[in-house]
Amino acid sequence: MPDRAAVIAALDAVIDPRSGQGLMAAGLVQGLVVADDRAGFALEVPAGDTALYAPVRDAAEAALKAIPGMARVSVVLTAEAVATPPRRRTAGLSPQAVDQGRAKAPVPTDRPAHVRRVLAVASGKGGVGKSTVSVNLACALAARGLRVGLLDADVYGPSAPTMLGISGKPAYEDGAMVPHEAWGLKAMSVGLLMKADDAMIWRGPMASQAITQMLTQTRWGTEDEPLDVLVVDLPPGTGDVQLTLIQKTPLDGAVIVSTPQEVALADARRAKTLFDRVNVPTLGLIENMSGDVFGRGGAEAEAARLGVDFLGDLPLDAALREGADAGVPVVAGDPDGDIAGRFSGLAEALSKKLDLQGFQTQL
Repeated sequence: MPDRAAVIAALDAVIDPRSGQGLMAAGLVQGLVVADDRAGFALEVPAGDTALYAPVRDAAEAALKAIPGMARVSVVLTAEAVATPPRRRTAGLSPQAVDQGRAKAPVPTDRPAHVRRVLAVASGKGGVGKSTVSVNLACALAARGLRVGLLDADVYGPSAPTMLGISGKPAYEDGAMVPHEAWGLKAMSVGLLMKADDAMIWRGPMASQAITQMLTQTRWGTEDEPLDVLVVDLPPGTGDVQLTLIQKTPLDGAVIVSTPQEVALADARRAKTLFDRVNVPTLGLIENMSGDVFGRGGAEAEAARLGVDFLGDLPLDAALREGADAGVPVVAGDPDGDIAGRFSGLAEALSKKLDLQGFQTQL
Protein backbone atom coordinates (compact mmCIF):
# COMPACT_ATOMS: atom_id res chain seq x y z
CA MET A 1 0.00 0.00 0.00
CA PRO A 2 1.45 3.40 -0.97
CA ASP A 3 2.48 5.56 1.97
CA ARG A 4 0.54 8.81 2.41
CA ALA A 5 3.75 10.67 3.20
CA ALA A 6 5.23 9.47 -0.09
CA VAL A 7 2.13 10.72 -1.92
CA ILE A 8 2.42 14.16 -0.30
CA ALA A 9 6.13 14.34 -1.11
CA ALA A 10 5.47 13.41 -4.74
CA LEU A 11 2.84 16.13 -5.07
CA ASP A 12 5.09 18.72 -3.47
CA ALA A 13 7.71 17.90 -6.09
CA VAL A 14 5.28 19.17 -8.75
CA ILE A 15 5.59 22.96 -8.96
CA ASP A 16 2.71 25.40 -9.03
CA PRO A 17 3.45 27.76 -11.94
CA ARG A 18 1.86 30.70 -10.14
CA SER A 19 3.52 30.54 -6.73
CA GLY A 20 6.60 28.46 -7.47
CA GLN A 21 5.72 26.18 -4.54
CA GLY A 22 4.88 22.51 -4.54
CA LEU A 23 1.21 21.65 -5.05
CA MET A 24 0.64 20.71 -1.39
CA ALA A 25 2.43 23.78 -0.05
CA ALA A 26 0.48 26.00 -2.46
CA GLY A 27 -2.83 24.64 -1.11
CA LEU A 28 -4.02 23.40 -4.50
CA VAL A 29 -4.59 19.77 -3.44
CA GLN A 30 -8.14 19.27 -2.17
CA GLY A 31 -9.74 16.10 -0.81
CA LEU A 32 -6.66 13.90 -1.01
CA VAL A 33 -7.56 10.22 -0.56
CA VAL A 34 -4.95 7.45 -0.31
CA ALA A 35 -6.25 3.90 0.02
CA ASP A 36 -4.83 0.51 -0.84
CA ASP A 37 -3.29 0.85 -4.31
CA ARG A 38 -4.88 4.12 -5.37
CA ALA A 39 -4.89 7.85 -4.73
CA GLY A 40 -6.99 10.78 -5.87
CA PHE A 41 -7.59 14.45 -5.28
CA ALA A 42 -9.03 17.60 -6.83
CA LEU A 43 -6.54 20.14 -8.20
CA GLU A 44 -8.38 23.37 -7.47
CA VAL A 45 -7.10 26.40 -9.37
CA PRO A 46 -8.28 30.00 -9.90
CA ALA A 47 -11.04 30.53 -12.44
CA GLY A 48 -9.66 30.95 -15.96
CA ASP A 49 -6.43 29.05 -15.23
CA THR A 50 -7.49 25.57 -16.28
CA ALA A 51 -5.46 25.68 -19.51
CA LEU A 52 -2.36 26.74 -17.57
CA TYR A 53 -2.78 23.91 -15.07
CA ALA A 54 -3.65 21.09 -17.45
CA PRO A 55 0.05 20.12 -17.81
CA VAL A 56 0.39 20.38 -14.02
CA ARG A 57 -2.44 17.89 -13.58
CA ASP A 58 -0.69 15.53 -16.01
CA ALA A 59 2.57 15.94 -14.09
CA ALA A 60 0.80 15.19 -10.79
CA GLU A 61 -0.75 12.03 -12.23
CA ALA A 62 2.65 10.91 -13.54
CA ALA A 63 4.28 11.60 -10.15
CA LEU A 64 1.70 9.51 -8.33
CA LYS A 65 1.86 6.64 -10.81
CA ALA A 66 5.61 6.48 -10.26
CA ILE A 67 5.14 5.60 -6.58
CA PRO A 68 5.71 1.86 -5.95
CA GLY A 69 2.46 0.00 -5.43
CA MET A 70 0.29 2.72 -6.98
CA ALA A 71 -2.10 1.14 -9.50
CA ARG A 72 -4.83 3.75 -10.01
CA VAL A 73 -4.65 7.53 -9.91
CA SER A 74 -7.43 10.10 -10.22
CA VAL A 75 -6.70 13.84 -10.45
CA VAL A 76 -9.61 16.16 -11.20
CA LEU A 77 -8.81 19.67 -12.43
CA THR A 78 -11.40 22.14 -11.23
CA ALA A 79 -11.61 25.95 -11.20
CA GLU A 80 -13.15 27.92 -8.38
CA ALA A 81 -14.38 31.46 -8.91
CA VAL A 82 -12.56 33.96 -6.69
CA ALA A 83 -15.53 36.25 -6.33
CA THR A 84 -19.29 36.07 -6.68
CA PRO A 85 -20.56 38.23 -9.54
CA PRO A 86 -22.98 40.98 -8.57
CA ARG A 87 -26.66 40.13 -8.70
CA ARG A 88 -28.21 41.16 -11.98
CA ARG A 89 -30.93 43.76 -11.96
CA THR A 90 -34.05 42.09 -13.35
CA ALA A 91 -36.63 44.84 -12.88
CA GLY A 92 -38.07 45.83 -16.24
CA LEU A 93 -36.49 42.92 -18.09
CA SER A 94 -38.50 40.40 -20.06
CA PRO A 95 -38.85 36.85 -18.68
CA GLN A 96 -36.71 35.66 -21.60
CA ALA A 97 -33.90 38.03 -20.64
CA VAL A 98 -34.03 36.96 -17.00
CA ASP A 99 -33.97 33.29 -18.01
CA GLN A 100 -30.75 33.83 -19.98
CA GLY A 101 -28.96 34.50 -16.69
CA ARG A 102 -30.07 31.25 -15.08
CA ALA A 103 -28.23 27.95 -15.15
CA LYS A 104 -29.68 25.60 -17.73
CA ALA A 105 -30.55 22.01 -16.93
CA PRO A 106 -27.75 19.61 -17.89
CA VAL A 107 -28.26 17.66 -21.09
CA PRO A 108 -27.76 13.91 -20.63
CA THR A 109 -25.14 12.25 -22.81
CA ASP A 110 -26.03 8.58 -23.04
CA ARG A 111 -27.05 5.76 -20.75
CA PRO A 112 -24.43 3.25 -19.61
CA ALA A 113 -23.60 0.56 -22.14
CA HIS A 114 -26.03 -2.38 -22.19
CA VAL A 115 -28.46 -0.82 -19.68
CA ARG A 116 -32.09 -0.57 -20.77
CA ARG A 117 -33.62 1.55 -17.99
CA VAL A 118 -32.25 3.77 -15.21
CA LEU A 119 -34.38 4.38 -12.10
CA ALA A 120 -33.31 6.87 -9.43
CA VAL A 121 -34.44 6.46 -5.81
CA ALA A 122 -34.24 9.82 -4.08
CA SER A 123 -35.12 11.71 -0.95
CA GLY A 124 -34.65 15.33 -0.07
CA LYS A 125 -33.85 14.40 3.53
CA GLY A 126 -31.44 11.92 5.05
CA GLY A 127 -32.49 9.23 7.49
CA VAL A 128 -35.77 8.29 5.82
CA GLY A 129 -34.64 4.78 4.85
CA LYS A 130 -34.00 5.50 1.19
CA SER A 131 -31.10 3.05 0.92
CA THR A 132 -33.11 0.30 2.59
CA VAL A 133 -35.90 0.91 0.09
CA SER A 134 -33.44 0.98 -2.83
CA VAL A 135 -31.84 -2.36 -1.92
CA ASN A 136 -35.10 -4.18 -1.29
CA LEU A 137 -36.82 -2.64 -4.30
CA ALA A 138 -33.93 -3.80 -6.50
CA CYS A 139 -34.26 -7.31 -5.03
CA ALA A 140 -38.00 -7.28 -5.66
CA LEU A 141 -37.45 -6.29 -9.29
CA ALA A 142 -34.91 -9.12 -9.64
CA ALA A 143 -37.45 -11.52 -8.17
CA ARG A 144 -39.68 -10.68 -11.14
CA GLY A 145 -37.12 -12.20 -13.51
CA LEU A 146 -35.35 -8.96 -14.42
CA ARG A 147 -31.62 -8.38 -14.68
CA VAL A 148 -31.09 -5.66 -12.08
CA GLY A 149 -28.15 -3.54 -11.03
CA LEU A 150 -27.78 -1.33 -7.97
CA LEU A 151 -25.52 1.73 -8.00
CA ASP A 152 -24.91 3.12 -4.52
CA ALA A 153 -24.39 6.79 -5.43
CA ASP A 154 -24.21 8.02 -1.84
CA VAL A 155 -20.45 8.59 -1.91
CA TYR A 156 -20.33 10.15 1.57
CA GLY A 157 -22.36 7.45 3.30
CA PRO A 158 -22.31 4.25 1.22
CA SER A 159 -24.46 1.56 2.80
CA ALA A 160 -25.11 -0.97 0.02
CA PRO A 161 -22.06 -3.14 0.88
CA THR A 162 -23.36 -3.64 4.43
CA MET A 163 -26.96 -4.16 3.35
CA LEU A 164 -26.00 -6.69 0.67
CA GLY A 165 -23.26 -8.41 2.66
CA ILE A 166 -20.53 -7.72 0.08
CA SER A 167 -16.98 -6.45 0.46
CA GLY A 168 -13.69 -6.22 -1.37
CA LYS A 169 -12.53 -4.25 -4.35
CA PRO A 170 -14.14 -5.10 -7.71
CA ALA A 171 -12.09 -6.90 -10.31
CA TYR A 172 -11.04 -5.12 -13.50
CA GLU A 173 -11.43 -6.66 -16.93
CA ASP A 174 -10.47 -4.81 -20.12
CA GLY A 175 -10.49 -1.48 -18.31
CA ALA A 176 -13.94 -1.92 -16.74
CA MET A 177 -14.94 -2.70 -13.17
CA VAL A 178 -16.81 -5.96 -12.65
CA PRO A 179 -19.67 -5.39 -10.17
CA HIS A 180 -20.19 -7.64 -7.20
CA GLU A 181 -23.16 -10.00 -7.37
CA ALA A 182 -25.47 -10.69 -4.44
CA TRP A 183 -29.13 -11.63 -4.01
CA GLY A 184 -29.71 -11.55 -7.77
CA LEU A 185 -28.22 -8.06 -8.17
CA LYS A 186 -25.12 -6.57 -9.73
CA ALA A 187 -23.89 -3.93 -7.28
CA MET A 188 -21.32 -1.16 -7.26
CA SER A 189 -20.54 1.28 -4.45
CA VAL A 190 -17.73 3.62 -3.51
CA GLY A 191 -17.75 1.66 -0.25
CA LEU A 192 -16.18 -1.21 -2.22
CA LEU A 193 -13.35 1.00 -3.45
CA MET A 194 -12.20 2.34 -0.08
CA LYS A 195 -11.61 0.97 3.39
CA ALA A 196 -14.75 0.58 5.47
CA ASP A 197 -13.75 3.25 8.00
CA ASP A 198 -12.44 5.80 5.49
CA ALA A 199 -14.19 9.18 5.44
CA MET A 200 -14.90 10.52 1.97
CA ILE A 201 -13.53 14.04 2.51
CA TRP A 202 -14.25 15.07 -1.05
CA ARG A 203 -15.44 18.27 -2.61
CA GLY A 204 -18.02 18.22 -5.37
CA PRO A 205 -15.72 17.47 -8.33
CA MET A 206 -14.25 14.38 -6.68
CA ALA A 207 -17.66 13.04 -5.75
CA SER A 208 -18.94 13.72 -9.25
CA GLN A 209 -16.02 11.92 -10.84
CA ALA A 210 -16.54 8.92 -8.58
CA ILE A 211 -20.17 8.70 -9.71
CA THR A 212 -19.19 9.08 -13.35
CA GLN A 213 -16.63 6.29 -13.10
CA MET A 214 -18.98 3.87 -11.35
CA LEU A 215 -21.78 4.67 -13.78
CA THR A 216 -19.86 4.49 -17.04
CA GLN A 217 -16.87 2.26 -16.25
CA THR A 218 -18.74 -0.65 -14.68
CA ARG A 219 -19.64 -3.69 -16.78
CA TRP A 220 -23.33 -3.68 -15.92
CA GLY A 221 -24.37 -5.88 -18.80
CA THR A 222 -23.31 -7.33 -22.12
CA GLU A 223 -24.72 -7.26 -25.61
CA ASP A 224 -26.15 -10.74 -25.11
CA GLU A 225 -27.37 -10.11 -21.54
CA PRO A 226 -28.12 -6.41 -21.08
CA LEU A 227 -29.14 -5.06 -17.69
CA ASP A 228 -32.89 -4.48 -17.67
CA VAL A 229 -32.88 -1.78 -15.02
CA LEU A 230 -30.22 0.03 -13.02
CA VAL A 231 -31.51 1.26 -9.64
CA VAL A 232 -29.51 4.27 -8.43
CA ASP A 233 -29.57 5.00 -4.71
CA LEU A 234 -29.01 8.76 -4.59
CA PRO A 235 -27.68 10.65 -1.59
CA PRO A 236 -30.01 13.07 0.20
CA GLY A 237 -30.38 16.58 -1.16
CA THR A 238 -30.30 18.21 -4.57
CA GLY A 239 -26.60 18.83 -5.21
CA ASP A 240 -23.58 17.76 -7.25
CA VAL A 241 -24.21 14.03 -7.32
CA GLN A 242 -27.79 14.39 -8.52
CA LEU A 243 -26.80 16.85 -11.25
CA THR A 244 -23.87 14.69 -12.34
CA LEU A 245 -26.12 11.66 -12.71
CA ILE A 246 -28.68 13.64 -14.70
CA GLN A 247 -25.91 15.01 -16.90
CA LYS A 248 -24.30 11.65 -17.57
CA THR A 249 -27.32 9.48 -18.32
CA PRO A 250 -30.99 9.84 -19.22
CA LEU A 251 -33.14 8.86 -16.24
CA ASP A 252 -36.28 6.94 -17.10
CA GLY A 253 -37.88 8.00 -13.84
CA ALA A 254 -37.40 8.80 -10.18
CA VAL A 255 -39.04 7.53 -7.02
CA ILE A 256 -39.06 9.73 -3.91
CA VAL A 257 -38.96 8.15 -0.44
CA SER A 258 -40.26 10.08 2.57
CA THR A 259 -41.41 9.47 6.10
CA PRO A 260 -44.85 10.84 7.03
CA GLN A 261 -43.64 13.93 8.98
CA GLU A 262 -43.77 17.40 7.50
CA VAL A 263 -40.02 17.96 7.95
CA ALA A 264 -39.36 15.07 5.57
CA LEU A 265 -42.18 15.93 3.19
CA ALA A 266 -40.85 19.47 2.76
CA ASP A 267 -37.58 18.05 1.46
CA ALA A 268 -39.45 15.56 -0.72
CA ARG A 269 -41.08 18.55 -2.41
CA ARG A 270 -37.65 19.97 -3.16
CA ALA A 271 -36.57 16.68 -4.71
CA LYS A 272 -39.70 16.71 -6.88
CA THR A 273 -38.89 20.28 -7.94
CA LEU A 274 -35.39 19.23 -8.98
CA PHE A 275 -36.68 16.41 -11.17
CA ASP A 276 -39.32 18.69 -12.71
CA ARG A 277 -36.69 21.26 -13.67
CA VAL A 278 -34.48 18.71 -15.39
CA ASN A 279 -37.37 16.93 -17.12
CA VAL A 280 -37.11 13.64 -15.22
CA PRO A 281 -40.53 12.08 -14.54
CA THR A 282 -41.35 11.47 -10.88
CA LEU A 283 -43.00 8.05 -10.91
CA GLY A 284 -44.39 8.37 -7.40
CA LEU A 285 -43.86 8.65 -3.66
CA ILE A 286 -43.22 5.88 -1.15
CA GLU A 287 -44.01 6.38 2.53
CA ASN A 288 -41.43 4.64 4.71
CA MET A 289 -41.54 4.08 8.49
CA SER A 290 -45.28 4.47 8.42
CA GLY A 291 -47.08 3.79 11.71
CA ASP A 292 -47.66 4.93 15.24
CA VAL A 293 -44.21 6.43 15.86
CA PHE A 294 -44.00 8.78 12.87
CA GLY A 295 -47.66 8.82 11.90
CA ARG A 296 -49.07 7.69 8.62
CA GLY A 297 -50.67 9.09 5.48
CA GLY A 298 -48.43 12.15 5.08
CA ALA A 299 -46.75 10.96 1.88
CA GLU A 300 -50.05 9.86 0.36
CA ALA A 301 -51.54 13.29 0.96
CA GLU A 302 -48.41 14.95 -0.38
CA ALA A 303 -48.49 12.82 -3.51
CA ALA A 304 -52.02 14.03 -4.17
CA ARG A 305 -50.92 17.66 -3.72
CA LEU A 306 -47.99 17.17 -6.08
CA GLY A 307 -50.07 15.36 -8.67
CA VAL A 308 -47.99 12.16 -8.64
CA ASP A 309 -48.86 8.57 -7.81
CA PHE A 310 -48.67 7.25 -4.28
CA LEU A 311 -46.91 3.92 -4.73
CA GLY A 312 -47.44 2.49 -1.25
CA ASP A 313 -46.31 2.53 2.37
CA LEU A 314 -43.81 0.50 4.39
CA PRO A 315 -44.22 0.12 8.13
CA LEU A 316 -41.52 0.75 10.71
CA ASP A 317 -40.48 -2.90 11.06
CA ALA A 318 -37.56 -4.47 12.90
CA ALA A 319 -37.12 -7.04 10.14
CA LEU A 320 -35.99 -4.34 7.72
CA ARG A 321 -33.32 -3.11 10.11
CA GLU A 322 -32.18 -6.60 11.06
CA GLY A 323 -31.90 -7.66 7.43
CA ALA A 324 -29.91 -4.55 6.52
CA ASP A 325 -27.48 -5.07 9.41
CA ALA A 326 -27.04 -8.75 8.56
CA GLY A 327 -26.50 -8.17 4.85
CA VAL A 328 -29.66 -10.08 3.94
CA PRO A 329 -32.38 -7.90 2.37
CA VAL A 330 -35.73 -8.81 3.87
CA VAL A 331 -37.15 -9.42 0.38
CA ALA A 332 -34.60 -12.21 -0.04
CA GLY A 333 -34.54 -13.40 3.57
CA ASP A 334 -38.32 -13.61 4.06
CA PRO A 335 -39.83 -13.63 0.55
CA ASP A 336 -43.26 -14.71 1.78
CA GLY A 337 -43.53 -12.10 4.54
CA ASP A 338 -45.63 -8.94 4.63
CA ILE A 339 -42.72 -6.58 3.94
CA ALA A 340 -41.58 -8.61 0.93
CA GLY A 341 -45.16 -8.55 -0.35
CA ARG A 342 -45.25 -4.77 -0.14
CA PHE A 343 -41.99 -4.46 -2.06
CA SER A 344 -43.34 -6.89 -4.63
CA GLY A 345 -46.30 -4.56 -5.13
CA LEU A 346 -43.94 -1.59 -5.55
CA ALA A 347 -41.87 -3.54 -8.06
CA GLU A 348 -44.96 -4.49 -10.05
CA ALA A 349 -46.15 -0.88 -10.22
CA LEU A 350 -42.75 0.41 -11.31
CA SER A 351 -42.34 -2.39 -13.86
CA LYS A 352 -45.47 -1.12 -15.57
CA LYS A 353 -44.37 2.52 -15.40
CA LEU A 354 -40.95 1.70 -16.84
CA ASP A 355 -42.35 -0.78 -19.36
CA LEU A 356 -40.20 -3.60 -18.05
CA GLN A 357 -42.67 -6.45 -18.51
CA GLY A 358 -41.27 -7.40 -21.89
CA PHE A 359 -37.79 -7.87 -20.40
CA GLN A 360 -38.79 -10.42 -17.76
CA THR A 361 -37.37 -13.90 -18.17
CA GLN A 362 -39.12 -17.11 -17.30
CA LEU A 363 -38.77 -17.84 -13.57
